[in-house]
Amino acid sequence: MTPHPEDTIVALSSAPGAAARAVVRLSGPATRSILARILMLDTPVQPRQRISTAARLTGWTLTVPLDLLFWQAPASYTGQDLAELHLLGSPPIVDRLIAELLNAGARSALPGEFTLRAFLSGKKDLPQAEAVLGVIEAADADELKASLTQLAGGVTQPLRALREDLLNLLADVEAGLDFSEEDIQFVQETELLQRISKALAHFVLLEKQLRERSVCKRTYRVALVGEPNAGKSSLFNALIGRRSAIVSNKPGTTRDYLTATLEVDGTLIELSDTAGRESARNVIERQAQELGQAQAKRADLRLWCVPRAQIEANAFTPLDPGDDPLGVATMCDQGETIPGWLCTSAVTGHGIAALKQLLADRAKLHNRPSLAPSLSRCQHHVEACLKHLRSAHQIVLEGLPTELLALELRLTLDHLGEMVGAVYTTDLLDRIFSRFCIGK
Repeated sequence: MTPHPEDTIVALSSAPGAAARAVVRLSGPATRSILARILMLDTPVQPRQRISTAARLTGWTLTVPLDLLFWQAPASYTGQDLAELHLLGSPPIVDRLIAELLNAGARSALPGEFTLRAFLSGKKDLPQAEAVLGVIEAADADELKASLTQLAGGVTQPLRALREDLLNLLADVEAGLDFSEEDIQFVQETELLQRISKALAHFVLLEKQLRERSVCKRTYRVALVGEPNAGKSSLFNALIGRRSAIVSNKPGTTRDYLTATLEVDGTLIELSDTAGRESARNVIERQAQELGQAQAKRADLRLWCVPRAQIEANAFTPLDPGDDPLGVATMCDQGETIPGWLCTSAVTGHGIAALKQLLADRAKLHNRPSLAPSLSRCQHHVEACLKHLRSAHQIVLEGLPTELLALELRLTLDHLGEMVGAVYTTDLLDRIFSRFCIGK
């Protein structure tokens, strides 16, 4: 059930736990009166000003210093009077302050209730409200960019423009129904087909995006492979920027594979250092080879590491062409260049930055952009819009009654309205905002 929007709600808005600062958020019609009861204010609260004050807490001899920021309705995030209390992030103090605000007349906010109020007051449309959750949960720079674009209206603006065009088209069609006896046409058949085709093209593209991006993104996997003592572990350490793999001149130092997460320009890459490929002499070496080969098979890209001296002497065993590896020359301490190879040095750092950038570029090409959070719930609406628009297109081509065309356009607009939040139900709001954390 949708909570009552006229209650005054309170919640911790910053991350829970000990911190240098904590933010407690309060929103609702009684915000001013509740603040006046617990804060030591000499003058009335003024909007859009930071006020250094203190809170009186029942049973405490000392006051709690804090900063108050206040936004007056309707010029606030929720469209209501909204206050933020910034104070020392000590959990006992924060808990006691929230308890005092509850005793003064507020109630605990439900998950996503602040953003729900922003939606109900018209401050945010439904996709923008969902984008708030997308920003909070973004796992990398691409997901954050997609959610910020949606938050700025990049998703709903094109859909709203399309909805306006279909509304105007429906108005023209229904106006023609009112004057059917006078044989007046408000829109010609050619124009009808053009406008319906334009809407169809938009939804076909949207359906394609949904289909292509329905698989969850995962971290791009890169495995370092090669013969023993090929410099894989040194390169692994140089890429991640710390000593993680054991490095030794003795071949076979790496037994089990090692993994680490590398971040380049906001793109996450899972890097694996595998055991050198050689004939196993015992059970342990055989297991190491099996683990390394399994890790290499599941990788999206394999870095075939070969020391510079072996490349120049043509003294290395080529990998199976089916592996499709990226050739990396290691131990290029003098900054050498070898045609067809990416030269690197874990000692001097030569080629490391270029290799990181290449991995990031490959990862971005491999991972499709994340699907905007609102579109993930709208696949059935897109399919329904396509169905009704195709029916509308066929009705015009076959010269069927205009009443049928108007019906198909209305059904399309119903589904489109649910996508952009112009039409919604309590169940839909519950499904969306229940995923939020409390305080957002």
